[in-house]
Amino acid sequence: MLGKNIMHKLTSLILTITIFCISSMVALAGTKDVTGEITATGTVTVNGQTVVSNSTLVSGATIVTGANSTAIISLGKAGRIEVLPESSLTLRFSETSITGVLETGKVRVANNPGIAATVTTQHTVAVADAGQSNVFAVEVCGCETQVSNVSGLVTMRQGSSSKQVAAGTDATAGNLNQTGCKPCTRPNPNPGVFPVAGNGWLAPLLIAAAGGAAAAIFLAKNGLEDTTIGGTTNVVSGIR
Repeated sequence: MLGKNIMHKLTSLILTITIFCISSMVALAGTKDVTGEITATGTVTVNGQTVVSNSTLVSGATIVTGANSTAIISLGKAGRIEVLPESSLTLRFSETSITGVLETGKVRVANNPGIAATVTTQHTVAVADAGQSNVFAVEVCGCETQVSNVSGLVTMRQGSSSKQVAAGTDATAGNLNQTGCKPCTRPNPNPGVFPVAGNGWLAPLLIAAAGGAAAAIFLAKNGLEDTTIGGTTNVVSGIR
């Protein structure tokens, strides 16, 4: 009888340990650390320490750029963030979200479908539509914040009110009536070539390709394919 009790207790102990080990393995598998990669140009610091390109970035870091300096953070399938000169951004991210707190300066954000992206400033919160890819910029200009949308849909929230910022438009939040306030001087939301990689980010490439093809056709029709200068023939072509 005593032997049976000991066996029952031993079996229960082994079963408990097995369940604990399996639960621990599942928990560890679900807590995968998500990291980013930073490309730095000029003077860039992360949490007060100077960084170089191809450094690993963890969630919760504060990125500060100096004059004529930029930082691009690649988050793989989630998206990319560009921190422009003289900016300070605290960035948090996961496999499904990008969250930035912009204290000063300007950032450009690109997120893929299924990724929730927000940028918060002292004046407003810019929220990108998680159902599609978006490319947008947020800039703090003293007494106001400007949200510029390149593609997708962004909602600018200020207190209990909200405003949708469609692609190709911008909106501002803040109080320009304060003494010494100056409006943002760059209303054009177009961030150039940033970014053009990843799912949902092919539209800028297609537009650029279409423009290049149109230029090539124009040159061909006007007989500008061959231009002779000083006896030398230079060939101008839209495909290199």
